[in-house]
Amino acid sequence: MLSWDDFRYVKAIADSRSLAGAAETLAVNHSTVFRRLGQIEQQLGSRLFERGRAGYSLTPCGEEMVELAARMGEDIVSFERKVTGRDLRPSGELRITTSDMILLHLLNDVLISFRRAYPDILLEIVVSNQRLDLSKRDADVAVRATYQPPDALLGRRAAAIAWAVFGPKALASKPFDPAVDGRRHDWIAFADTASIGKAMRWLKEHVDEKRIVYRTNTMVGLPEAAAGGLGMVLLPCYVGTAVAGLAQLSPPLPELEGELWLLSHPDLRNTARVRAFLDFCTAEIAQRRNVIEGLP
Repeated sequence: MLSWDDFRYVKAIADSRSLAGAAETLAVNHSTVFRRLGQIEQQLGSRLFERGRAGYSLTPCGEEMVELAARMGEDIVSFERKVTGRDLRPSGELRITTSDMILLHLLNDVLISFRRAYPDILLEIVVSNQRLDLSKRDADVAVRATYQPPDALLGRRAAAIAWAVFGPKALASKPFDPAVDGRRHDWIAFADTASIGKAMRWLKEHVDEKRIVYRTNTMVGLPEAAAGGLGMVLLPCYVGTAVAGLAQLSPPLPELEGELWLLSHPDLRNTARVRAFLDFCTAEIAQRRNVIEGLP
C-alpha cells in the first residue's frame, strides 16, 4: 500500500519539476528522492513522470496521484487545525506572521513581554510582507496592517493606524502644508504599489514626480533615510515618532488611515496559546493606541 509520504514525494517532484527541488522541499538528499520515486513507480507498475529537457512532467497516472495528494494534504491540514483548536493549555509552539515594520517598531516589545508572561509558549516569527495562508497553517496568527481583512479569518481590529508626513528635525520649526509645500521638497517613495496603494496615490497628488529621489520596495530604512536629510517621507505615526532625528511635519492624514488587525483561523480560536496571545496582544496594543493612532 502507498503511504502518505509516497504522495508527498510525488507532489514535491511535480511542484518543482526536478528531483533537486523536491529534495530541498522535503529536506532530504537528492538520491533519496530518486530512490523513492523508483520504488513508488515499481510498486504501481506505472511511470509517474516523463523526463525531458524541461524537467519532470507528469504522466496521466502521475496527474491523478498529484490531484489525490493535494486533496489529502488539505484534509490533513484541516484535521490538524481542528485538533489543535481543542488544546486547553497555553503551551507549545505559536507561529506568528507580521511585516518587518510592525515587528521592528511595535510588536517586538509585545512579544518579549508575552514570553515572560507565558514561558511555556514557544514563539516562531515569520516576517513577511506577503499574506501567508492561515488556512494552510503557514502561521497561527497574523498581525497585519490592512484595510480589509479576509472574510474566512477570525479577526480583531486592534487600532487605527495614522499616517503623516515626516522629515528631518531641522524642519520641525517651519510650517508645512502638504497641499502647498509638498512639491517644494525631495521625497522618498515606495516601489511596492500593491501593499500601500493609498500612500502612492497621495504622493502622486501632492508631490512632483521629479523630486522623488529614492525608492525602495520595503519600508525598512525609510525613516532613517529621511532623518538623514534624504527627503520627506510618508510613514505610520508609530514608526516616524520612534526614530531619532525625525519630526512629524503634518497632522495625521485622514485619507491614509489604515487599520491594525490580529487574525487567526476560526478553527484555532479556542486554542489556549492562540487565545492567550490575542488577548495579551490586544491589551498591549491598547496601551500604545495613542501613538499608533497619532493622538497627543
